[in-house]
Amino acid sequence: MTHTARLRITCPDRPGIVSAVTTFLHAHGANIVDLDQHSTDPEGGTFFMRLEFHTPYMDVSRPALESSFGEVVGTPFSMDWRLSYSDVHKRAVVLVSRQDHCLMELLWRHARGELPCEVAMVISNHEDARGSVEGFGVPFSCVPVGDGGMPEVEARMAEILGDATDLLVLARYMRVLSADFLSPYENRVINIHHSFLPAFVGADPYRQAHERGVKLIGATAHYVTAELDAGPIIEQDTARVTHRFSVADLKATGSELERTVLARAVKWHLEDRVIVFGNKTVVFR
Repeated sequence: MTHTARLRITCPDRPGIVSAVTTFLHAHGANIVDLDQHSTDPEGGTFFMRLEFHTPYMDVSRPALESSFGEVVGTPFSMDWRLSYSDVHKRAVVLVSRQDHCLMELLWRHARGELPCEVAMVISNHEDARGSVEGFGVPFSCVPVGDGGMPEVEARMAEILGDATDLLVLARYMRVLSADFLSPYENRVINIHHSFLPAFVGADPYRQAHERGVKLIGATAHYVTAELDAGPIIEQDTARVTHRFSVADLKATGSELERTVLARAVKWHLEDRVIVFGNKTVVFR
């Protein structure tokens, strides 16, 4: 397999950005295979770019390439840039409670090679999913909520996660995490919310939807921030429903949406297709 690198850029828009980046990479033997870009406004706006290139024939080492790019291109164009490599997989940990449909979707897709990461562990506050998780060959750790409450749980999870965890996925983890716990993982915690945000925030959204007689239900995958269900949205999807749907029917339809929406968001994050800009995202699909 040919190794590739992925470069993500955010900077003030101005002429010459694409030329400077592509010329630099060409000069060092890179073969660009994919490039996508977006500008909020060509006159004084913000420019976003995702670029993928083959690396086998590069004439410099990775550290040298990164140092030189920052000096020659990044700094002159005031870029916020990130360079990653396809052969360096991110270390992901999945958090789950009792409902395992999103978790199983992620583990199944990972087993099929569709999610380019290492699933290092699944952590749950219940034992329910242990057998299923270990059946995929993934370590399972149960951190129940005891008398010490969530502070004790978070301390234990922080110990388990260590310093090498690149991504946390909340696959229906039904506990609110504190700002202190989340702070080391800015834009690296993805949650699936079982409604089409910002509608029906909080508990029991399907009952809320049923009581309102909605004609559409949805699911939202977003990055987690200290403000509940208010982080940058990565992906959403909806399904049409009718007056004949019971709460159970809504939940069944919603669970299908939750599985696929979360899996897409995780995949796009792992493939470095998401750039966070304020409380929004640019997603190059």
